[in-house]
Amino acid sequence: MIWRRSTDRRGQGVQPLGDDLAQNRPGDAVRRKIEELQPNPLLRLVGRWMPGSEIRSWSDGLVGERVTGRRINRLRWRGWYVLHAVQWSTGADIDHLAIGPAGVFAINSKRHRGKTVWYGDAAITVNRAPTRHIATSRSEARRISRALSRRCGIDVPVRPVISVVDAAKLTVKNANPPVLVLGVEQVARVLSGLAPTLTPQQVAHIYQAARSARTWTARP
Repeated sequence: MIWRRSTDRRGQGVQPLGDDLAQNRPGDAVRRKIEELQPNPLLRLVGRWMPGSEIRSWSDGLVGERVTGRRINRLRWRGWYVLHAVQWSTGADIDHLAIGPAGVFAINSKRHRGKTVWYGDAAITVNRAPTRHIATSRSEARRISRALSRRCGIDVPVRPVISVVDAAKLTVKNANPPVLVLGVEQVARVLSGLAPTLTPQQVAHIYQAARSARTWTARP
């Protein structure tokens, strides 16, 4: 095993080469998917501008994750840790994880450029068309909670968040939402303003587990 010291600015310990997810950039998993779909750089560029193409769909998602990533990285100056593109052994990935005094948050970036997004009691519609955003985010948060709780040896609740990027209008009609649905420009401010639930020691412990790729590839 080759070891290196992480370049994470907090310098939290030493991780095996390739195991430290603190090295990941926003959208890394999506970028790799796009490169797999189209290895040729020129054709990838063309695909990003072709209406209805799979490359264009993934590219829109990549833009959304990068915008959300830049915004939530600001939490690092407020006592938080942030991870991006956390990949499961199945190949699926978690867009972003924020771990701080207010708890652990699984942040899913959704780019709906120029569209109207409405969040009612239990579902999100985009231009009045129903989506599975809420159900998917809640399921993902439960899975993340199980993985972190198993690795940390303590119960680690995880709250799902949806970061809405580039929507023409976002309306939230829910006083106590099971999923926080926020415009991307609100995410860091809202999370940093929540009441603390974890000690600094607990935050650091959970982060150490979350940043290790082994946490997300271990068998249940």
